Amino acid sequence: MKRILVPTDFSEQAENALKVAVKLSKKHNSEIYVLHSMEMPLHLATSGDKGSLPESLFFIKLAEKRFKDLRKNTYLDGTTLNEAIGHNEIYEDIEEACKKNKIDLIVMGSNGASGFKEMFVGSNTEKVVRTSKTPVLVIKNNHEQFNVTDFVFATDFSEEGRGVLDKAQKFAKKLGAKMHLLFVNTPADFKTSAQAQIIMENFVRGMGVENYTLNIYNDTSVEKGILNFAKHTNAQLIGMGTHGRKGISHFFNGSISEDMVNHANMPVITFKI
Repeated sequence: MKRILVPTDFSEQAENALKVAVKLSKKHNSEIYVLHSMEMPLHLATSGDKGSLPESLFFIKLAEKRFKDLRKNTYLDGTTLNEAIGHNEIYEDIEEACKKNKIDLIVMGSNGASGFKEMFVGSNTEKVVRTSKTPVLVIKNNHEQFNVTDFVFATDFSEEGRGVLDKAQKFAKKLGAKMHLLFVNTPADFKTSAQAQIIMENFVRGMGVENYTLNIYNDTSVEKGILNFAKHTNAQLIGMGTHGRKGISHFFNGSISEDMVNHANMPVITFKI
């Protein structure tokens, strides 16, 4: 966790994410990179149109002023921020920044989305979760402290989830958190407790997982099961893998990870499968 990227639109939600990133950076001696994507229209982002230059410069100067105002916050005392302004879609700017700066973790604010907006528009955070190869920690609220002692990691315990578990347990170890591996049993794909226990034990065998528990939770859907179990255990963080589906597949099938990002009222971290 040497390099942390925080995308910002200078909103309250983005500042909540930055505060958490600062707390993590102080604990782990990390560098923080703050990225603002202006997402300007193409005719403003390119230099070929001389008439658009004053307008594009205005947006750049405005972003620079916001960065200057941001640095005045006392919670940033003693913290060095590496600032950058992007001109493309936010997920494109983030991908480029991650490659360029070898980012280990993205910390991003969100207020979620629901209903019509969620289905047809979605949120920038959801797009980043769906496309990012770098782990994404989504922050919804202001956290005076960010001490994670109990980390719920939900998985289907399939073979492809082993790599994600490895990433998750390394993250949990850095936080000093106990990881609660969770199998959600639903009516649509019901397994007996004995069957689920065997699946879980086979899954973790040989993985070198430490400081963890195995848990089976019955609920009407996977999403509800994760949320209810996390509430029951007083966990401070939910984690899972994401396939990063795109296009028509994403529209019809959705993604539990993206649903959790939208609906959970606690921090959620996703790892690309």
